[in-house]
Amino acid sequence: MGKNLFPFFLMVLVQLGSAGTAIISKIVMDDGMNPYVHLSYRQIIATISIAPFAYFFERETRPKLTPSTLFLIFLCSIFGVTGMQTTYLIGLKNSTATITTALANLVPAITFLLAVLSGLEKVVLRSKGGQAKVMGTMLCICGAMLLSLYHGKMLIGQLKIHWKYSQHHTSKNIIHDPNNNTHGNFFLGPFLVIISCIVYSLWLIIQPRVNERYAAPYTSTTLMCFMASLECTIIALCVNNHDKNAWSLNPIRAISVLYNGIISSALAFYLITWCIKRKGPLYVSVFLPLLLVISSFLSWALLGEKLYIGTIVGSMLTVIGLYGFLWGKKKEMERIKKETEEKVFNTKKNQLTKIDLDLQLSENSKHSFTNAQSKI
Repeated sequence: MGKNLFPFFLMVLVQLGSAGTAIISKIVMDDGMNPYVHLSYRQIIATISIAPFAYFFERETRPKLTPSTLFLIFLCSIFGVTGMQTTYLIGLKNSTATITTALANLVPAITFLLAVLSGLEKVVLRSKGGQAKVMGTMLCICGAMLLSLYHGKMLIGQLKIHWKYSQHHTSKNIIHDPNNNTHGNFFLGPFLVIISCIVYSLWLIIQPRVNERYAAPYTSTTLMCFMASLECTIIALCVNNHDKNAWSLNPIRAISVLYNGIISSALAFYLITWCIKRKGPLYVSVFLPLLLVISSFLSWALLGEKLYIGTIVGSMLTVIGLYGFLWGKKKEMERIKKETEEKVFNTKKNQLTKIDLDLQLSENSKHSFTNAQSKI
């Protein structure tokens, strides 16, 4: 029981950290920090923070790094970090936050499809476990979509916390005109967010291959973050080649960079890699809608946003779908374990039967030979 609860606890912890990233990143972006610069700093800090663990804990147990494994880690850095986060940021710039958040919840469905096509997940629709996995995944996506796209009546007003970042965010929301199109190309934005979902799902599929070939999670995470830091820095330099002030850090920006680099990149990538190795990619991706629930609460508590009926109903659907999927996953694992045990039992039984037949044939041959000798 404890072994099953520990990955669940870790994935909830990852979503809590990601929600904190959304809040503090929103604060520094509103404060004027360039998102590409922020992403570069984040990966650099992540590399520095996890490299000592890779050196001290895996120095003697680290397997040989082959070119093919290094290439897979490079693909993970492209898909899981640079590609996903860059397309997400550009998509957000050319769309609205509501559309971007809603489309991001397509990851479980895309991962489910890719995992089935690649053979990492098997679904038996005739079994209760398979049906629960499918229905739970669909409920997670529906709840996340409802939470993002539908507000309804306001149930809980703004929390009156008087601190400058909450007031700054609230005043910005008041000034913003929802009818004013300030996001440019609405086709390009959603399209790039969908691409970011596909790219992230591909990382969830590729990562198990890295785990199989290279059993050193700290080292593989360090290499992935290091490659991503180079890739993100090159992009940031190309975008901000004439603006040196974009790289300056004030206290709140430094806190954001350290938090995102250590918690949301280094620690999160390691925990996700650990859970993928033990539970599979779909188990990890189904926790993503939970991020909306946590982010909604933190946005209400820290940024002065309001909670609507759509937020409550969507959160309930997300949680119900999450537990439905986990129940189905448990049933599927029990079914697979039972089938494996039956297969092993039948194999041993067939082997014993074959041995018995061989012994009987041997005894019959000896008996026939003895009768023949006696007749002679």
